[in-house]
Amino acid sequence: MTRVIHTGDTHVGYQQYNVPDRRDDFLSAFRQVVRDAIADDVDAVVHAGDLFHDRRPALTDIMGTLHVLEELSEADTPFLAVVGNHEAKRDAQWLDLYESLGLATRLSDEPTVIGDTAFYGLDFVPRSQRDDLGYDFAPHDADSAALVTHGLFQPFDYGDWDATEILTESSVEFDAMLLGDNHDPGKQQVGDAWVTYCGSTERASASEREDRGYNIVTFDDEVRITRRGLDTREFVFVDVDLGPEEGVERVRSRVGQHDLADAVVIVSISGDGDPVTPASVESFALDRGALVARVTDHREITAEDQETDISFADPDDAVTERVRDLGLSEAAHDIDETIRASKVADANVKDEVERHVRELLSEDLDGLAADADASAGDGPDDTDASVSGSADDADDGAAVNEADDDGQASVEEFL
Repeated sequence: MTRVIHTGDTHVGYQQYNVPDRRDDFLSAFRQVVRDAIADDVDAVVHAGDLFHDRRPALTDIMGTLHVLEELSEADTPFLAVVGNHEAKRDAQWLDLYESLGLATRLSDEPTVIGDTAFYGLDFVPRSQRDDLGYDFAPHDADSAALVTHGLFQPFDYGDWDATEILTESSVEFDAMLLGDNHDPGKQQVGDAWVTYCGSTERASASEREDRGYNIVTFDDEVRITRRGLDTREFVFVDVDLGPEEGVERVRSRVGQHDLADAVVIVSISGDGDPVTPASVESFALDRGALVARVTDHREITAEDQETDISFADPDDAVTERVRDLGLSEAAHDIDETIRASKVADANVKDEVERHVRELLSEDLDGLAADADASAGDGPDDTDASVSGSADDADDGAAVNEADDDGQASVEEFL
């Protein structure tokens, strides 16, 4: 028997609402998963991609994740993972860095056997490159097998990648597909295999109302999938349907019925009634101890605006979704990220963009060609519409750095 924790979409480094506490929350949720794994003495933690929120995590996020993985390593619990679309780099991946330090295993088409189960990995692959995949995996002698991968799969909602095709064409018979990318958990049986999403470990969008958690997957005579919740930052969702002549006082009254201490408060207004100034409701919530307050008045959307569905409860989501719809190339996404990322000082943006463009042109004159498919990896349930490129490209540079005489990779050179 093999029992593992199946997690993913931890998005370490996401400073949601530009609030540092929220950035800490994402790392804290990942740490909680790891400590649960140690306490339960599971055979491994299996991560289905998007460990980081983007491909250029801050050093504090890299080090924070390293410390969490060190806890897991000290307990002799393996960490098996694949690369998701948010974190994928052009060459070596951050996951390679942790692997070089003995803290992780990057799953591949070769089996990694834990107990009596063989685990394989398939990094995120953009739609434009999936037709070239052969699903040719090396054989194994274990009793069970599982494929860990990242993407939006049918038969789940918003799926653009057919799980049935993978299971049918694969050279290995899989008992389960352990998935990441869709932040909503779920499981379905496809043929003789279970296909399951673990969901995200923190709410990366105001649309993610259900409690966060992870899967516990047991491989024995059959595959059993159970769910466990996480103790994450409280989100208070207040839906107010105003009647005639009702207004801000009614909204405040509804908001005031909740315990708002240190919570993220999301207020949604619909119905009739008087105009409501969002700032007055947000101030009301903040005065009562809320960490963040966001108000969306759906009554302000007119018939002419129906094509534009923007919720200011998550302005970052609104911007990145519009960027996704532009169908930009990976290179263009890099530049967009540089311009908008808080990690680059305003005074340095121009020089950084110029340096990046020169680097792209020196590598490949076609590097700036638009590719709509390359930005199609996120669906409505994902947290950020910016796609980080092909995981296949990453395989070409899988080694982080040449190891020194002691077998240790050069972190400084990688950074």
